[in-house]
Amino acid sequence: MFALTAAQRFFLYSEPVDMRKSFDALSGIVTGYMGKDALSGDVYIFIGKSRDKIKLLVWEKAGFVLYYKRLESGTFHLPKLQDGSLSYSELCLLIEGVEVEVTHRRKRYVGLQEKSATLA
Repeated sequence: MFALTAAQRFFLYSEPVDMRKSFDALSGIVTGYMGKDALSGDVYIFIGKSRDKIKLLVWEKAGFVLYYKRLESGTFHLPKLQDGSLSYSELCLLIEGVEVEVTHRRKRYVGLQEKSATLA
């Protein structure tokens, strides 16, 4: 099943990436430059220098899955992030081309499973 869910964590690599890179090179960036575990099931987001291509790398049960989108016109907007992580809704906005200048997150209930995921 190919799917991304809100239960996963999403990390954006802040530097432009050569979009010719594939599974091995991108997973090398995850471990070598981002200091993360590419086999964790988290989703790693890479944007090309021209900002018209995006790749998402994720490990599923039997191997890596690479999602790739190329825009025919326009560019992806790189959000300003403190820790390099995005929420699922922020990822959806990024992919759909919605640019949010000012965000104010309202207080929401955080369950025990969500707290343990953010602490990990």
